[in-house]
Amino acid sequence: MQPKKTLLSWSGGKDSAWALHTLRQDPAYNVAALLTTVNELFSRVAIHGFREELLDRQAISVGLPVWKIPLPYPCSNAEYESRMEAVCARAVQEGFEAVAFGDLFLEEIRAYRIEHLAGTGLEPVFPIWGIPTDQLARQMVAAGLRARITCLDPRHLPASFCGRVFDAEFLNDLPPLVDPCGERGEFHSFAYAGPMFSQAISVEHTHNIEREGFLYGDLVPIPAPASP
Repeated sequence: MQPKKTLLSWSGGKDSAWALHTLRQDPAYNVAALLTTVNELFSRVAIHGFREELLDRQAISVGLPVWKIPLPYPCSNAEYESRMEAVCARAVQEGFEAVAFGDLFLEEIRAYRIEHLAGTGLEPVFPIWGIPTDQLARQMVAAGLRARITCLDPRHLPASFCGRVFDAEFLNDLPPLVDPCGERGEFHSFAYAGPMFSQAISVEHTHNIEREGFLYGDLVPIPAPASP
């Protein structure tokens, strides 16, 4: 049986990166492209808030094309769904059979995705669903996945966590009520190293930006040293 041609919903964070790693070990699926929503006004990945240039670097390092879905700012839910419907139609036309997501345990999100893929001809896939998040976070770190915190909810985490590396020390420092993977929106990340990347992406955290009650850590790409 041929593996299913799969489109991966890619936020650029640690969970979608780990979903890619997991799917690449499953012969039932062939991830052939990434799908990412981009804020048109700021040229940044939606919700996670990092620069579009860094998304391009991720796509190169994982060796996959990225389908960018531009979203207006602000964006209504109706507009979002309209643009996603167009993407689904394109995916079916190009022979895709499944769309994968890095969701972990939020049942309403999973149900929403299943509902909106119903009748499209695309199978919803959740490769890392249901893994206890404390276990999953430690597994990611042990495997060499590294990410920077790009966005946090200051109601749950202090500003000092913005820009930090997602590693064992970070996990040890998290307040007890914060999910280790930030699945309830406590924090979001930019994955820059790990087994899913051909090479690490060098970035530095420069400053924080406050917007709509959230704190965003701006990451700037560090140019590779010139060849001698």
